[in-house]
Amino acid sequence: MAASAILRPQDPATMRGHDARLACRSGAIHGTTGGIAPGYVQGNLAVFPTALADDFRRFAARNPKSCPVIGESAPGARTIPELGLDLDIATDVPGYRVWRDGVVAEERTEVADLWRDDLVAFVIGCSYSFEAAMAEDGLPLRHVEMGVRVPMYRTSIPCAPAGPFAGPMVVSMRPLKPAQAIRAVEITARFPAVHGAPVHLGFPEMIGIADLARPDYGDPVRISADEIPVFWACGVTPQSIIAAMRPAFAITHAPGCMLITDRLNAEFAV
Repeated sequence: MAASAILRPQDPATMRGHDARLACRSGAIHGTTGGIAPGYVQGNLAVFPTALADDFRRFAARNPKSCPVIGESAPGARTIPELGLDLDIATDVPGYRVWRDGVVAEERTEVADLWRDDLVAFVIGCSYSFEAAMAEDGLPLRHVEMGVRVPMYRTSIPCAPAGPFAGPMVVSMRPLKPAQAIRAVEITARFPAVHGAPVHLGFPEMIGIADLARPDYGDPVRISADEIPVFWACGVTPQSIIAAMRPAFAITHAPGCMLITDRLNAEFAV
């Protein structure tokens, strides 16, 4: 089975956010959460010791396209009640990355035994939310069609620094025909809490991407001759920053493996 495969205990189109979390907690779902519990907000995860939490909070505020924070835990807590009452940060994500000194030391399906009283979890809005609105409007989502993770790339676009947090923006890419790209800008601009409108269209070399067939995270997708690559700021950006700043310890989601909340995408539309 491919690394990005999904084991689904029921039709994902009928799952509620809570159902999906329980399935992730039990191990029934692993890999990408794209297409699971449609309509419910999914979030990227970044967990830091308390000593770094204030700086990351400032970093997120200075980089709202990349890091729109939709929930934050109290120090040591594994819950964020505003995102879901039966929610456990340490068990409800189908794939975690454990970082030590800026390097992925291991990937695992739960981190409960690593949880500490000084850890603060940040949940960052995810593009899966605006993808639902794109799909409802009839726009294609190539990675969904192909059953793979959305391709993500480190760019030459610098993030605004805060304390030790500094480094390049990560973007996700979806190929669209030019007219579709214009419509996608209109749709996703309504969702600033989940990355909003694209940061770049076409010409990947202008933002430091040398080869679209070799994403830094996720999987490559087919781009037709009549399509252009459209790039959105991505919640994997903190992982790029972690690699650059090399903190002693951090936890993130594995790319494509999100925390599914009880919040509805419609709540974040403006």
